[in-house]
Amino acid sequence: MEMMNRRRGLLFGAVVLAALAGVIGMARGRDARAQDQKPARPAAPAAGAAAADDPAVERAREQVKMLDDLYKNAVVSITKTYVNKQDDRPAIMIAKDVFAAMKKKGWHSARLVDATGDPLSDLNSPKTDFEKEAFGRIRAGETYFDRVVGVGKDRRLLAATAVPVVMAQCAACHGDRKVGDVLGFLRYEIPVK
Repeated sequence: MEMMNRRRGLLFGAVVLAALAGVIGMARGRDARAQDQKPARPAAPAAGAAAADDPAVERAREQVKMLDDLYKNAVVSITKTYVNKQDDRPAIMIAKDVFAAMKKKGWHSARLVDATGDPLSDLNSPKTDFEKEAFGRIRAGETYFDRVVGVGKDRRLLAATAVPVVMAQCAACHGDRKVGDVLGFLRYEIPVK
């Protein structure tokens, strides 16, 4: 039974991955077609600029929202269905597999980062300057933080979205936390096109 549940979880992760790749591919194709039909845009704002009126940055922010909804809903669904006790494979591990596959394919980068100050693994500690700043902001109560970096075709949106405990089953691995407590954040790196 346990092996069957693990296979179902992995199959679910693969289905999520395939659906995500298709959605992003369609969005990229739509954006490319739209770019072909529009007049040339003025030069991109300088790195770190607010870019509030930059349509490319707004498209990247919309991608972050879509990815965040997809990943977080998948983790909750997997947890509800397959995680019953502490030694079950945490749903976030399947999400990490999906993150790695998306990065390998060149779509985007996503990473789970601890915001408790006491990570389950040092691999989840904030590493970059952006992650360290996001760590402070998420701990201070912000649920979303982003920054545009790079110029030209190397422009990227770095974004962080809070990951709170959303159900009692999360306590299987995070026993000292309660629903509503922030565990960490997802850090996204999305190309700005």
